[in-house]
Amino acid sequence: MFNTLKTSLFAAFALGCLAANAQAQGVTLKSPDGLTLNANLQLADGKTVADGVVLLTHGTLAHNKMEIIVSLQRLLAERDISSLAPTLSLGLDSRTGMYDCKVPATHKHSNAMVEIGLWLEYLKGQGVKNVVLAGHSRGGNQTAWFAAREDDAIVSKVVLIAPQTWTEEALAKGFEKTHKQTLAKAFAAAQAKVDSGKGAEFMKGVGVLYCPGADVTADSFISYYEKDDRMHTPNLLPMIAKPVLVIAGSEDKVVKGLIEAVEPMADGEKIQLVVIDEAGHFFLDFFAEDAADAIAEFIQ
Repeated sequence: MFNTLKTSLFAAFALGCLAANAQAQGVTLKSPDGLTLNANLQLADGKTVADGVVLLTHGTLAHNKMEIIVSLQRLLAERDISSLAPTLSLGLDSRTGMYDCKVPATHKHSNAMVEIGLWLEYLKGQGVKNVVLAGHSRGGNQTAWFAAREDDAIVSKVVLIAPQTWTEEALAKGFEKTHKQTLAKAFAAAQAKVDSGKGAEFMKGVGVLYCPGADVTADSFISYYEKDDRMHTPNLLPMIAKPVLVIAGSEDKVVKGLIEAVEPMADGEKIQLVVIDEAGHFFLDFFAEDAADAIAEFIQ
């Protein structure tokens, strides 16, 4: 489905001209709707993109310069693994940094899967023959969703780092705590707009994700809060054709129930689970080293 998009992509520089010992390099491409998408390419010493790349997607409303992404790219490069880390546009041109909650939200959960596909096609255009898809938190869910839906021959493996879990009860409680209103009422209002063909209209001050009081279109709201079992990443694992590594932190307070859900599926081959003791959701400090070691062992 993405082959027709190749002509709309462009690089900010020619990868073939990079020196073998290049460090972090910025890359951009144009999406079909005209947005400039940004990514950071980190080549390992002595490697070119033809040697393979990890395509690493960040979490909710975040970006590719957050600590976990920067640390993993550096640590993977030290382990002879190159990586490309995009910043998801979230509907904004050339977006950098955390999403500004003052900007009315039009983005959708599914937009990430489209952009993962665009970057995958970009890598194909640069001669890459082997890509490992990876993602953290919500980006882990979006990566798993993409891998389950698009069994691309260029993708050899999938790495999910503290990927999103989901239950209706937890979603409702979290929404009420953050936005001081019931999810059922807000969802009903959004659904009414969508059903009447007004999904692109803004719901003023309703809030979405980590942005209380934000304006959000009904379409955007529905995409994040509708009942969909695929929002629970463990449900996607059996649908992925390629080997999958799930990395969990034993002290993760953000993603609940991940270890318990994945353990029964983990056979050590098709689905592998690595639990990093005492690590939280963002694998700070030395826990990033442990995560990078697990990824490197899985890949190499």
